[in-house]
Amino acid sequence: MFAEDRYFDVFVEYAKDGIEDLHVRIEVHNRGPDDAELHLLPTLWFRNTWSWNGEKRPSIRQTEPGLAVAEHESEGRYHLRAEGAPPFLFTENETNHARISGGANTGFVKDGINDHVVHGSQSVNPELQGSKCAAHYRLQIEAGKSKTVHLRLTRESGASVDRTPQVFDLRRREADEFYATVIPPDLSADAKGVMRQALAGMLWSKQFYHYVVRDWLKGDEGQPAPPNGRKHGRNADWGHLYNADILSMPDKWEYPWFAAWDLAFHAIPLALVDSDFAKEQLLLLVREWYMHPNGQIPAYEWAFGDVNPPVLGWAAWRVYKIEKKRRGKGDRAFLKRIFHKLMLNFTWWVNRKDAEGRNVFQGGFLGLDNIGVFDRSAPLPGGGHLEQSDGTSWMAMYSLNLLTIALELACEEPEYEDVASKFWEHFVHIARAMNTLGLWDEQDGFYYDLLHRPGQEEMKLKIRSIVGLIPLFAVEAIESDRVESFPGFARRLDWFIDKRPDLTEGVACMRTPGESGRRLFAIVEPEKLRRVLSRLLDEREFLSPYGIRALSAVHRAEPYMLDVEGQTYRVAYEPAESSSGLFGGNSNWRGPIWFPVNYLLIEALQKFHHYVGDSFRVECPTGSGKMLNLAEVAAELSRRLSSIFLRDERGRRPVFGREEKLQRDPHFRDYVPFHEYFHGDDGSGVGASHQTGWTGLVAKLLQQSGE
Repeated sequence: MFAEDRYFDVFVEYAKDGIEDLHVRIEVHNRGPDDAELHLLPTLWFRNTWSWNGEKRPSIRQTEPGLAVAEHESEGRYHLRAEGAPPFLFTENETNHARISGGANTGFVKDGINDHVVHGSQSVNPELQGSKCAAHYRLQIEAGKSKTVHLRLTRESGASVDRTPQVFDLRRREADEFYATVIPPDLSADAKGVMRQALAGMLWSKQFYHYVVRDWLKGDEGQPAPPNGRKHGRNADWGHLYNADILSMPDKWEYPWFAAWDLAFHAIPLALVDSDFAKEQLLLLVREWYMHPNGQIPAYEWAFGDVNPPVLGWAAWRVYKIEKKRRGKGDRAFLKRIFHKLMLNFTWWVNRKDAEGRNVFQGGFLGLDNIGVFDRSAPLPGGGHLEQSDGTSWMAMYSLNLLTIALELACEEPEYEDVASKFWEHFVHIARAMNTLGLWDEQDGFYYDLLHRPGQEEMKLKIRSIVGLIPLFAVEAIESDRVESFPGFARRLDWFIDKRPDLTEGVACMRTPGESGRRLFAIVEPEKLRRVLSRLLDEREFLSPYGIRALSAVHRAEPYMLDVEGQTYRVAYEPAESSSGLFGGNSNWRGPIWFPVNYLLIEALQKFHHYVGDSFRVECPTGSGKMLNLAEVAAELSRRLSSIFLRDERGRRPVFGREEKLQRDPHFRDYVPFHEYFHGDDGSGVGASHQTGWTGLVAKLLQQSGE
């Protein structure tokens, strides 16, 4: 079909001419070599809530040719005008019980329009009314030509589509003018197109999300009761959760859902175009109808009790800074509101996820699906627990995020100084644990997880993965005048360094001034950093032409093997999709390139550069003899990531891989998908292709670092 171009391209566009006045343009192209007919069915329906909440059924009815009127007892009246007065087909938005369960239907059902058009069935209401309707266009389109239809949904009784072309022209011009204030003018036309599509994808991924756990547990009135197991299964202890908000979704097409750490990364590119929405999203997850009374933040819809990396503090600070740069003033009220809620969540982490009170954390799954040997959300075979390099590092990063926010708030409210000292002390304890309790491997110059099993010695799980790079994320280079402007905080800092050398052992020196007198707060001191970077920047290990792999390519030829309780566990490098549904995951962290962790690595390198300056240089790539400072390394990683979507010297986009139709066809080559993750060797898109999600971070990379 596509090889011979025997398909239609259907472009559906919406433009508002007022809050409740929506114009629609549908442009249909016949890409094929022959004239062809297309049945086009712009459809209007009411969501079926009357079947379970007892409200009056709303109605849509035709009042004149080309005009349907929709009425709802609380929402009022709307008019749908269809250009050219096509016939309307009506049915009810009711389940087809005969087809689904062999039951009886009591009237017209939701797939009646389809059955009428495709099979000629008498399955639509001849009285021209229902709760669902479609304008039925039969378009005869010549080969290589197109036709356009206009519709309008509005409160106005005299609705027409006469102004629709002008409305679209105006809205398009306004959009172009707005994006010109966001997208750097020195980007190439290709990069501007990629950045704008990434931002559009972020905006398109908003969706109303309604999930009331209490109602879900007990079931809807008038409907069959849910299985008894639901009362004791997933989310059963989240009965307080009441979601009825517009949310930024990783996926609004296949199965709409939200995830806490995905949303945190969404907020960064969203802040470029709508910082108010970005702030509202972050605040939502810590509101009392989301956050558990014990302080846990819901992870994602199918298991709120799982644990995502605690990145909301980082996201809140980044959104605050992005908005401050764009508007000239930071929203301190937002920062205070989210800071107080994040302190509750931080306390939950400390109390629930440090099994032995050693400042080493067991976060479990932490969003990384199949990264490790075991399913980290389930009990370990033979018992015991994992001390996680990534879980502990995320908490060190969280401590520094909250410390930074506290210092910002202390600029006008000095009482936050004490809170900053508290988070600094948390950081010191966690950083010391990272460096002295076995997670750091001196021989390999890398961080690993530790396996603790009853009655046995602890074991390092020597898998070189992103788990061992996450310690780099816990870094802040704080300006000297910022420290000096808080005498209480500075005094406490110096006292700790002088009096508790046992706690600062192995941690980056927080007293030695670096570039411009800055102080370094980091798990990884500069010489350890150099050793970790030798692996990070090795093209035989983590460094791909398109970013940093989640698992070292050394495990391609040397898989990690572990025997536990008579079973052999294996971790091997897989650059694309996972070869199995291991641990129930539908994504792969054993080799592909993921944007969120790459973005944090770039930011960490920039922060280290603020402290060590231009004189600290490393080979990039390792073994090449090419010496770069850390800012240049960060820029190189950014370039590699952005290049996934940009045309190369041959005019090809790596994201499209070997799909020649996508690479060459003018009707495909400039529409860029922002996949879930990317092939670790060739950069082609992998995972969900219909979402933008956190891969929208490429917009921020292009905005801050160019091409």
